[in-house]
Parts: sequence; structure tokens; C-alpha cells
Amino acid sequence: MPQNDFAKLLIAAVEESLASLGDSSKQAIFYHLEVSFKLKKENIPVNLTEFAMALERIFGPGAPYLEKLIAQRLHEKLGLCCEDELGHDFLQCIDNARKRLSLEEECITI
Repeated sequence: MPQNDFAKLLIAAVEESLASLGDSSKQAIFYHLEVSFKLKKENIPVNLTEFAMALERIFGPGAPYLEKLIAQRLHEKLGLCCEDELGHDFLQCIDNARKRLSLEEECITI
């Protein structure tokens, strides 16, 4: 899977996870990310650290809940099991998903 496709799936996972808070809340969060943190939705995959820090600043102790939800949705979209990822932090979990996907693709092409 090309990195561009991975990025699209990650953005979709973020959108779906934020939508669990309600559509107007999701739109407000994206607006706040863009205005306050200079982070556009389409740039989240390449600025994942900044996105995680913005979530922590916006949601405080509630940020890990959203991060976990985003990671679970991404894993579902990629067809990967995320049970063994639950102990990792958000950034490591996303990076592990990217690596696992690359490894699985290498095994398929061999």
C-alpha cells in the first residue's frame, strides 16, 4: 500500500473517531487544529507528533481515549489486529501499524 493510501486511511480514522463526539464537535476540532495549531486535516499524517500534542492540549486527560480510538479504527481499516498494540503510546502504535503493513505486503509479493 502506498504511503498516500496509508495517509488517507489515517485521516479517515481520525475523522471517524472525532465524529464519535458529534459532527459539529468534529468540525470545531478541525477548525481549532487549523487556526490554533496551524495543522490542516490533510497534513495530520506527516505531522503526527504535532497532532498528538494538539489533542493533549485540547482534551487534556481525555486525549488518550481519542488516540486509542483513532489507532483502533486505523487498524480495522488496514485489516490488522491491534490487541497487542494497546500498551503502546499513540505515535508508536501508528508507526507499528505502518511497519506491520509494509511487512505484510513484502510477504505477499515474495
